[in-house]
Amino acid sequence: MNERSLPTAQIHGILNGKQVQCYTLSNSQGMTATVSELGAHLTSVTIPGPDRKDIELTLGHANFEGWCNNGPSLGSTCGRFGNRIAHGEFSLNGKQYTLATNNEPGGIPCHLHGGNEGFNRKIWKATPLGESKRQGVAFTLSSPDGDEGYPGKLDVTVTYWLSDDNELIWQAKATTDMATPVNLVNHTYWNLSGDFNQAITDHEIQIHADHYLPTNPGMIPTGEIRSVKNTPMDFTQPKPIGKDIDTSYESLNLGAGYDHCWVLNQCDGKLHTAAIVQHPASGRRLEVLTDQPGVQFYTGNFLDGSVQGRNGNTFPKRTGLCLETEGFPDAPNHPNFPSSILHPGETYQHTMVVKFQA
Repeated sequence: MNERSLPTAQIHGILNGKQVQCYTLSNSQGMTATVSELGAHLTSVTIPGPDRKDIELTLGHANFEGWCNNGPSLGSTCGRFGNRIAHGEFSLNGKQYTLATNNEPGGIPCHLHGGNEGFNRKIWKATPLGESKRQGVAFTLSSPDGDEGYPGKLDVTVTYWLSDDNELIWQAKATTDMATPVNLVNHTYWNLSGDFNQAITDHEIQIHADHYLPTNPGMIPTGEIRSVKNTPMDFTQPKPIGKDIDTSYESLNLGAGYDHCWVLNQCDGKLHTAAIVQHPASGRRLEVLTDQPGVQFYTGNFLDGSVQGRNGNTFPKRTGLCLETEGFPDAPNHPNFPSSILHPGETYQHTMVVKFQA
């Protein structure tokens, strides 16, 4: 692959009379990743199987309309604030802000993944990129002051790279002209079996975290940072996801399974391993690295088979897992959490790397 090689562009669909493009990145080992101007979505990741046929590893919609509506946030770039903010409210510099409440776990309203018209519903501007050993696409978006209730104009760039080393890299940067909460998150669902009728409970996972954030019934962190030791939340050693998922334990009962932020052991802003997932039956493996302090591990507990996916798949409960590297949920309302506030003159930066091994 030479420096002039650029990702292949296709028409993804038409939205509000505008043509929306998607781009397929490929590498020298036969791996591909497809990304869209709509929502800066990651719509597909494939690796070659033993017979050289492509094996899909992500949950994805059957058509463009599904990506436009995308209730489960498959492959989304979520913002301005991925994950939840309690009651859609926070105070900043002495002023109270109210955001849309678009989610109600336990009957308690919250702001989720940027609101009713979050970044996953915007059309981004794409610039295809090519380097000697990787292909990429840079997506840019300008979010105006007051967008979904947030203060300040936020300029965002999200870049995807696929390298010849089978690394999928997601990088987010943002600047603002007013102080504002920022927590950009990639929300891809993975199933390493390639069979989207098969639950991910047979996958093994290790999370490099000795603590996690317990929540209230609204899935909002209580503010406690709790040890995973002697609890079903302990993934400090590789463990099948299904081993403890249905254990009677308050955190699991509230989330109907795993849907919590783990506090990563390394929180110094440098790239480090957050989690490793292995599918024993196929030998496939992915490793997630990040420079963020947390990772939300979600086991698709609220997938219900209603999504029209590729090839007739409908994605029943727990047929995909998410590893959302992030700042802490509801951070604007918890002074003891790492700050999520971006100020003028600063640059928000977030890198997530997913390494694949077939």
